[in-house]
Amino acid sequence: MTSFRPLDDERLAEGVRALAARDPDVALALTRIGMPAARVRPPGFATLLHIVTAQQVSTHAAKAIFARLEARLGEVTAEALLAQSEADLRACGLSARKVDYARGLARAVAAGELDLDGLNHAPDAAVTAAITALRGFGRWSADIYLLFALGRADAWPMGDLAVRLGSMRLKGWRAKPDDHTMTALGETWRPYRGCGAIFLWHYYGATTLQR
Repeated sequence: MTSFRPLDDERLAEGVRALAARDPDVALALTRIGMPAARVRPPGFATLLHIVTAQQVSTHAAKAIFARLEARLGEVTAEALLAQSEADLRACGLSARKVDYARGLARAVAAGELDLDGLNHAPDAAVTAAITALRGFGRWSADIYLLFALGRADAWPMGDLAVRLGSMRLKGWRAKPDDHTMTALGETWRPYRGCGAIFLWHYYGATTLQR
């Protein structure tokens, strides 16, 4: 059984400092942009719904869509979502495909097929398998849930575009890294790959503003 503890500011700082001690590029960047803030989300249905809402849209758009969903549903539960019509959910800003994904998630939770409480203490591989079994939820979705909701410091969302672009800038690479390169980078950052991903988001955002 895996212990459950949020990846709060204290744990995140511990991980980033450990990476800085072994990776001079992280160490130099840390002196320039400082420590990132933790991104803790509560485990459960609402966070998984937010994750699917955020797929392939901007952060601003995802926040706006989810705010409309919250206003429509009241309490964000599987049962509340299943009580809505497709038109109601589309009016909140979800595409037809994401309505399908959201309903599939809600049905799995309502039927007890997805044990959200059980995921809190399940091994990373089991969490990934359970989430990716849902229609519309791939490895990125599982990694984001592991990292932000379950506090797994070694979750590695290497497919995230900003993580890849951040690593390209951090390492001075001329091209966006491929899967092989990201996997190799991640191996040097174990067991703090998730802390590294949060630092890369922070670094990408900071360096984008400076340009």
